[in-house]
Amino acid sequence: MSVAETMRSGTTAGALSMLAAMAVIGLIDNVVALIARDIGLWQFQLVRGVICLPMLAAASVALRQPIRAVSFRAVTLRSAVVTVAMSLYFGALAFLPIEQALAGLFTSPIWILVITALALRRPVGGARVAAVALGFLGLIVVLEPDPAALSPVILMPVLGGVFYAVGMIATNTICARENALTLLTGIILCQIALSAVAVALIAVIGPEAEPGAAGFLLRGWTWGMGDIAPWLLVQAVGSLVGVGLIIRAYQLGEPSYIAPFEYAAFISGPFFAWVLFGHLLGVQQLAGIVLIAAAGSLVALRMREAR
Repeated sequence: MSVAETMRSGTTAGALSMLAAMAVIGLIDNVVALIARDIGLWQFQLVRGVICLPMLAAASVALRQPIRAVSFRAVTLRSAVVTVAMSLYFGALAFLPIEQALAGLFTSPIWILVITALALRRPVGGARVAAVALGFLGLIVVLEPDPAALSPVILMPVLGGVFYAVGMIATNTICARENALTLLTGIILCQIALSAVAVALIAVIGPEAEPGAAGFLLRGWTWGMGDIAPWLLVQAVGSLVGVGLIIRAYQLGEPSYIAPFEYAAFISGPFFAWVLFGHLLGVQQLAGIVLIAAAGSLVALRMREAR
């Protein structure tokens, strides 16, 4: 097999791996809305983390890949930033339709360009500026912000996208020498630590949490998780499988070719929202998703041409 054929084969396998990852993530992200009815965000992240740790240890042994940081400070910084991003995203899933939460988080490629231009002082070019404008327009179309009834909740996934972008920049800069298991373990440990502190603070302060999903952010520890235990297990296992498939996808194929396939989450997420909740996409949301996906794909295309 020639080098070109090998590259094409790897890219095809990587694309299939990414599509599988997005199918898994589309399911488990919808599951958060079910979990939010009974327990709080911080208990969810803490319990999920405790479930994930033994699986990560087993993966380390099976893959003969030690969980050891090259730079403890860099891994901690990245883990903290990504933990904030995912906490904002998961928190938004209890209040917003999944397509709106995904739209906010998937602005991360756009924010990467903005941060690259403003903070890292790197040239970006006219096409990438156009991609930012296109993605921002798509975000507005999907979120449908009403100035008369603007809620901070609608900004949560967008802010999550900003923090996620910073985390991805850190992945390719200060954490470039770290292995995937180390980075994933760092995030899980950081989520456990943050959630434990949040649960303790809620226990001390005692804020009044509304019943159901509306109390997701302020609800303290809830005993008796029997009804949602299967969903917690699905979310924990699915998150590791999904991230593992994403890592594998980028190992198999050229990243700039693989990245656009992440937007398959805009298909799997709404699909499982329909299966679980009967929620259907409107024409406006669909149009906004297309704009965001086009913006992200344009960014990936320009990255490939710049190589």
